[in-house]
Amino acid sequence: MTRRVTRVADLLNPAAVLLPAANVIMQLSLPGVGYGVLESPVDSGNVYKHPFKRARTTGTYLAVATIGTESDRELIRAAVDTAHRQVRSTSSSPVSYNAFDPALQLWVAACLYRYFVDQHEFLYGPLDEESADAVYQDAKRLGTTLQVREAMWPTDRVAFDDYWKRSLDGLRIDPAVRDHLHGVAAMKFLPRPLHALAGPFNLFATTGFLPPEFRSMMRLGWSESQQRRFGWLLAALRLADRLIPRNAWILGYRLYLWDMRFRASRGWRIV
Repeated sequence: MTRRVTRVADLLNPAAVLLPAANVIMQLSLPGVGYGVLESPVDSGNVYKHPFKRARTTGTYLAVATIGTESDRELIRAAVDTAHRQVRSTSSSPVSYNAFDPALQLWVAACLYRYFVDQHEFLYGPLDEESADAVYQDAKRLGTTLQVREAMWPTDRVAFDDYWKRSLDGLRIDPAVRDHLHGVAAMKFLPRPLHALAGPFNLFATTGFLPPEFRSMMRLGWSESQQRRFGWLLAALRLADRLIPRNAWILGYRLYLWDMRFRASRGWRIV
C-alpha cells in the first residue's frame, strides 16, 4: 500500500469485520477484564442480551477515540464511566477487579491498538517505520479517552512490545470466561438461523486471526489445511479492500459520531 498512513483510522479495511471476536478474546484474557465482563451487572452492555447495541457502543467508542473531537471524548467518557461504576468485583469474584482501574484499561487499549494494526499486517505486512510510529502515537487515545494517563502509554513501539511480552505472563482464560468467549466467536448471541449460518465461519476466522498463545488459551486447534484456507480468506479480503472505497470506512465512523451527537442532543443514552 502506498497511501500515507498517519493515524489508526487509516488502517481500517475489510478485516475489521472479522477481527473483533479475536480482539475481544485478547482483551478478556487478562483475568480482571474477563471476569469484569462476565460478572458485569450492566445488562445493556451484555452481548448475549443486546448484541446490536453492544456493537454500536463499541463502534462509537472506537470512532470517538480515533477521529472524534475533545467534546466527543468528554461525552463518551461520561457515558462509559456511568456504566463502569457498576463493574467491580464482589467477595465471591474469582479475582479482584474494578472497571476504573487504569492498568486494566491500558491492556484493553493495547489490544485495541493491535486490532487496527492487525488489520493492516494480516493483509499487507508491517507498516514502514515512519507510518508505524505515527500510528502508535495516535493510538494512545484508545486509552486516554477514559482513565489511562498519557504517561502510562509505553513511550514507543519498542516499549510497547516489552509491555506486551510482560503482560502475557499474567494472562489466563478460565473455563467460565472461555465458554463466554467461544460463544462470542461462534456468534451464539445471534438468532438461531443467523448463528447457524455465520457462526462456524466466524469461529474459523477468529481462530485464524488469533496469535498462537491465545489460541492455546482458548483450546482451539489449528491445522495446516485450515491455515491454507485462512490464506484464501486473506486474499479475498485484499481483493475486497481494492474494491471498497477507502472513504467508506471513515464514513462508517463518522456515522457513529453523528448518532452519538444526535442522541446526546436529545438527552438519550449514548451507551
